[in-house]
Amino acid sequence: MNIQPVTSVEKPTNARYFILFLVCIVTFINYLDRANLAVAAPLLSKEVGLTPALMGLVFGAFGWSYTCMQVPSGWFIDRFGPRVVYTVALIGWSAFTGLIGFCNSFATLIACRMGLGIFEAPAFPINARVCTSWFPSKERGMAIGYYTGAEYIGLAFCTPILAWLMINWGWQAIFYATGLLGLIIGVAWYVYYRDPVQYQGVNKAELDYIKAGGGLGETVAAEKKVTWGEMKHLFKHRSLWGMYIGQFCNTSTLFFFMTWFPSYLVAEKGMTLLKSGIYGSIPFMGAIAGVLVGGFWSDTMLKKGFSVEASRKVPTITGLLLSVSIIGANYTNDFGIVIGFMSVAFFGQGIASAIAWALLSEIAPKELLGMSGSVFNVAANLGGTLSPMVVGFIVSYTHSFTAALVYAASLALIGALSYIFIVGKTDRIEING
Repeated sequence: MNIQPVTSVEKPTNARYFILFLVCIVTFINYLDRANLAVAAPLLSKEVGLTPALMGLVFGAFGWSYTCMQVPSGWFIDRFGPRVVYTVALIGWSAFTGLIGFCNSFATLIACRMGLGIFEAPAFPINARVCTSWFPSKERGMAIGYYTGAEYIGLAFCTPILAWLMINWGWQAIFYATGLLGLIIGVAWYVYYRDPVQYQGVNKAELDYIKAGGGLGETVAAEKKVTWGEMKHLFKHRSLWGMYIGQFCNTSTLFFFMTWFPSYLVAEKGMTLLKSGIYGSIPFMGAIAGVLVGGFWSDTMLKKGFSVEASRKVPTITGLLLSVSIIGANYTNDFGIVIGFMSVAFFGQGIASAIAWALLSEIAPKELLGMSGSVFNVAANLGGTLSPMVVGFIVSYTHSFTAALVYAASLALIGALSYIFIVGKTDRIEING
């Protein structure tokens, strides 16, 4: 009688979820540090003596340097990897956040906001690269939804806290507290993050599961040189251009909320500072719901057999169309209805934000994950750079936010049309030779 040996199948570990937790924490502080100025703006602008137009330039200064550093940061990511680059970035942007508390002029505010933008530039390209390396395609929408949701969690739940800090200890306290928190998180990232093949807590079964599902299971080797011949692929494909336009428009909506929204509630709708901190957090909760719904919706479609194109594009287009509802706030002064329109708009923006990055991870050349994320973010943050400045000049000229909301709604509509008519097939772009 032959007895067959019993073989046990190794159960995959779940190390990727711990990595996702780290990415969520870093993204939380990333957005808290870039948006804390919006909470401080009503008091800061009066103390420093800034008009709405000058305040718009201060808001936009972050975007100038952030956008200009996208391609260089992508080069650093592809060359040195997420662990080192994110650590340097976190420490750098946290230092500039703290320094804003010492600013007493337009020039120093501009300088610190530009420094913040320089060091925050690698963040989302790193996030996209980490998720593409650690997660199979069917889980990637969920993963990107979670870390995208983390950017709004900081603003939804911390906006009232930041407003309370400002009221009790001055606007400077906002920047001291968030800067210190970022320094702590920077150290934690360096200690705990590793790429999949270097991470001690992942077993072969999980690595095989990631790779079999379309995840890379590794990142591009350090010291890899990116050639101009490879770079041209990021500018010659219609699908990428359509995404660049769509993300430009979607980020314009996001930056309205991240910069002018508290001032809008105080100046246009007559809310007190404390009430604006409380009411102002509600649309951010809508955005959190949006990224979670968007990620679940997209991944569920994929699991049910829908194409990648439909699973990623349908939620993105729907989200952008919902963002057009921001214009409804022009037709009411009722606090509840205003916040309702804003919440629906930000809910839609959250859906589009999450799934756009998931779509990019499906089509970008695997040799250029860092660089493709950087170019995508350049397009996105041209919107983030222009939006605060345009709104500032509109408010200075018209003494009202009415036209600013029309501007935001129009861009959201253009973004939806770009995904409908310009973005085509979603197959991964291959670099031959």
